[in-house]
Amino acid sequence: MSLDALKSAIPDYAKDLKLNLGSVIGNSDLPAQQLWGTVLSTAIASRSPIVLRELEPEAKANLSPEAYTAAKAAAAVMAMNNVFYRTRHLLSDHEYGTLRAGLRMNVIGNPGVDKVDFELWSFAVSAINGCGMCLDSHEQVLRKAGLDREVVQEAFKIASVIQAVGVTLDAEAVLAG
Repeated sequence: MSLDALKSAIPDYAKDLKLNLGSVIGNSDLPAQQLWGTVLSTAIASRSPIVLRELEPEAKANLSPEAYTAAKAAAAVMAMNNVFYRTRHLLSDHEYGTLRAGLRMNVIGNPGVDKVDFELWSFAVSAINGCGMCLDSHEQVLRKAGLDREVVQEAFKIASVIQAVGVTLDAEAVLAG
């Protein structure tokens, strides 16, 4: 299936999501690798089987094998990091912030693709997972690398639309069955 199949599955009450999905993917100014890596990593982070099943083939067709693997790796490592660092941040005992994390995160240092692309995908996944510390950290790296705010915002626009589509279609699937 495809982006068109996903859009056609969106119910009429969520027409804005259908329009936004077409816009954030179809009219994106991001280079193909950044766009489709963001799409794939956020489709995984959305936890929606429908969204992932529909968007993964198109993402795979538009990414090199290395970028495809790296986008999946960004979703995986950020699933861990977002929980860990969000929890550290939310705890009122700030001593946890002084403790060694002791978690393996080697892929961040060597993702197999341009580091900026991996950071963008990690940022977008962090937007879905709601980790403020991770968002700030990745945004700072992206801005230091020269990305404009508009590019960073494009990543979290994609994340927000993909997440909303997933929530809506998963709810419809439950209500229909």
